[in-house]
Amino acid sequence: MKNFLHNGRQALLVTIVLLLICGLLFPLLLTGLSKVFFPSQAAGSLVTVDGQVVGAKNVGQEFTEDYYLWGRPSAYHYNTYVEQEDGTQTYNDGSEFAGLSSGSNNYAPSNPALTERVEADLETFLEKNPEVKEEDIPTDLLTASGSGLDPHISPDSAEIQIPRIVEASGLSEEEVREIIDRNTEGKTLGVFGEDKVNVLLVNIEIAQAMGLMPASSEE
Repeated sequence: MKNFLHNGRQALLVTIVLLLICGLLFPLLLTGLSKVFFPSQAAGSLVTVDGQVVGAKNVGQEFTEDYYLWGRPSAYHYNTYVEQEDGTQTYNDGSEFAGLSSGSNNYAPSNPALTERVEADLETFLEKNPEVKEEDIPTDLLTASGSGLDPHISPDSAEIQIPRIVEASGLSEEEVREIIDRNTEGKTLGVFGEDKVNVLLVNIEIAQAMGLMPASSEE
């Protein structure tokens, strides 16, 4: 019994010490270091315009206006919804809001629902971008990411939308290209990943250039 109590006290003491170290001190240390060395990332990489948070750099949003850059398809419409007068919440396309979520439909290539969704998105894109040929549309404009919240598209996907944005926004082609170039990120360390365009940051600058938003913004 004496040995049992002794071992029990040791086990309890070790548990408490490890709980304090791993569950409190270590997270506090990491949080403190991240706030010192990576303050923006530690705060969620939030994007602020005129003192108001309008989004996060690493979380996409749904844009449907012709003068904005469009992102990738999302099964959850990037959690963008509207609330009707009766309190009903719907996505921008009128379907029922499923609640804050991330993920994809995970359709198999043989699933008719995937074909139907892609064909509908393809038809919409071609209608809004009549000068674009179907075979020239980059695949990332028709395929959803695993999270459904991807903030980036490829430079080719941004390039192909420039004529529509120019016509709808009243901005010059040079202005739109400069905005996209400023918000194009290269490969990580010049090696990993691919070049990518941040859709939210591009659209903030477009809105500012059009006078739809104040000119000051912070990341």
